[in-house]
Parts: sequence; C-alpha cells; structure tokens
Amino acid sequence: MAERRYRIDAERGRLVLPGFEIPFPRSRGGRIAAGSALIGGGFLGFLPILGFWMVPLGVLVLSHDLPFIRRRRRRIAIWWRKRHPEVKRAGTK
Repeated sequence: MAERRYRIDAERGRLVLPGFEIPFPRSRGGRIAAGSALIGGGFLGFLPILGFWMVPLGVLVLSHDLPFIRRRRRRIAIWWRKRHPEVKRAGTK
C-alpha cells in the first residue's frame, strides 16, 4: 500500500505535507484549537500574511479528531475525484 501524501503523524506530532512537515499539538484540545484558529485566520485571507490556504489546512487538522468533519472532507474528495477523473494529483493531468 502506498503511503499517503497528506497525513498526520500522531507519534511524532507532525502534519506531513509533500515537501515539508508542520508540528502540531499532541493533545486533542490543542489540535481542535489550532484547526479552528487556522480556519478563522483563513476567513481573514484578504489581510497580509493570513491566507485562504489556511482553511483547507484547518479542516485537515480538525478531521483528525472530529468524525463529522472527516466524513465531510472524504465526501468532498470523492466528489472531486468523480468530477475530475483525469487529474492524477493536485495540479497534474
């Protein structure tokens, strides 16, 4: 089985993205607070430094602990894959 490109490594407390890793809190409450803060900052994406890129990252962090967000994220991934089957990875055809 191939290793997932985007994942949370709970043992080391890191969010693994292609090319780099981001540390995140090991406690459930800390992850929920960090994910909520990322989403909140993403809605202020028109300001300097903050950006709309923070929303999907916050959803990814929250989906580790909250099953209803995990289900929504998975539904969107399946919908996207059905709609764009020619896209193999993000940005490539």
